[in-house]
Amino acid sequence: MLILAIDTALDACSAGVLDTEAGAMVAHESQAMKRGHAEALMPLIARVMQQAALAFTALDRIAVTTGPGSFTGLRVGLSAARGIALAAEKPVVGLTTLSAYAAPHVSESGTHPLISAIDARHDHVYMQAVSGNGTTLLRPRVVPVDEACEAARFGAPIIVGNAAKILADRWPRDAEPPLLVDPQPAPDIAWVAWLGAAVAPENAPARPLYLRAPDAKPSASALPRAVPAS
Repeated sequence: MLILAIDTALDACSAGVLDTEAGAMVAHESQAMKRGHAEALMPLIARVMQQAALAFTALDRIAVTTGPGSFTGLRVGLSAARGIALAAEKPVVGLTTLSAYAAPHVSESGTHPLISAIDARHDHVYMQAVSGNGTTLLRPRVVPVDEACEAARFGAPIIVGNAAKILADRWPRDAEPPLLVDPQPAPDIAWVAWLGAAVAPENAPARPLYLRAPDAKPSASALPRAVPAS
């Protein structure tokens, strides 16, 4: 199976092509960025497809991160993935950034819980906790940092995500300390691709996972005025 993976949810613009039969990425590129995904993504995808020497119609599936993350970044990635899927007549699947962060550390014999944490600002994080074998302990949610640290009850965790250090710095002193803290700014595009290969399209819709409303709201002056009853 040939899968084009796309991620623009956080502080990177990434794409890659996975060949599951070869068991490897045949092409990939990632650029660190906080803004500018809309301008960077399509040229980046073009370079990746050229490096892979593939036409879009040769792909079997497109995989894209659905959030949580930047509202603007998510829209860019999802729009590109849907557009390519529509033009190439291929299925598109969505994977959460939280699951993509956790994926490298999940194993059948895993014994330590995994906490994926993304900075939601204002002393909050998006987070999810799974057991070492991937069983859900806490579903995706947005919570205050101190509440997220209550996951210490599951034991010494592996904490991954761009808010991993935020959690580690506030970790309860009377709890088992984290086994590993991995504060990477964005998921590895290879794991987005592998997750995209593992899911069924009907169970992984390419819809945004926001978890909360955007910070930016229209000002009172921008809202439509009520028309007085005559």
